[in-house]
Amino acid sequence: MLKVSKSPIVITGGAQRIGFHCALRLAEIGQPVVISYRTPRDTLEKLDKAGVSCIAADFSQPEGVEAFARTLNQRFDKIRAIIHNASSWHTESEGIDPADLMQRMTQIHMVTPYLINRLCHKLLVANKPEAADIIHITDCVVEKGSYSHIAYSASKAGMDNMTRSFAKNYAPDIKVNAVAPALIMFNEGDTPDYQQHALNKSLLKIEPGPEVVFETLCFLLNSSYITGRTIGLDGGRHIK
Repeated sequence: MLKVSKSPIVITGGAQRIGFHCALRLAEIGQPVVISYRTPRDTLEKLDKAGVSCIAADFSQPEGVEAFARTLNQRFDKIRAIIHNASSWHTESEGIDPADLMQRMTQIHMVTPYLINRLCHKLLVANKPEAADIIHITDCVVEKGSYSHIAYSASKAGMDNMTRSFAKNYAPDIKVNAVAPALIMFNEGDTPDYQQHALNKSLLKIEPGPEVVFETLCFLLNSSYITGRTIGLDGGRHIK
């Protein structure tokens, strides 16, 4: 079980799917949580009732990222951790202009965590003598590349590399690690054929659900001796 802190854990993109699940689970155990969201959703009401602070933020431009970081610095004296979960999953087949596609992917997966890490550094350091963490949610595709998500894969690889750079720069005050998931949960509308194809890519052949991400986050947050590492959550996909 995670050691609860009075300082909040920040989860970007916390209004849906994995981020939403992890925010609620943290709130359930009494851990203060702050999430960012771009689009208002029904889930915000549930988060609010659970005591989660929800901050609207547009990460599509650096100015929006900087505004979010300013809000954190104005509201809080210190924070326990930042979990970079906000993501966008566009593919080259969607017909988006290539330059625009790469800009979008780079902005959300590289520029956003880079700026937040820099602009909120003092808030994390202020949590001493308690631990402080940064965790990047990357993707297992970073290891192999992708046929259909070239810009996405490249930008997630950039986030993965930043994990080690920030770990070097922020040690010993802040631990910086990454989690690289493969299939965690299906989307509504995924066909049975697609689901079976996705399941067959891993050795364990299951849809594990978001709780496995929460468990891994707790492991990293509890650890006192892991930094600069990426933990794969891919059911053995990397060796199949």
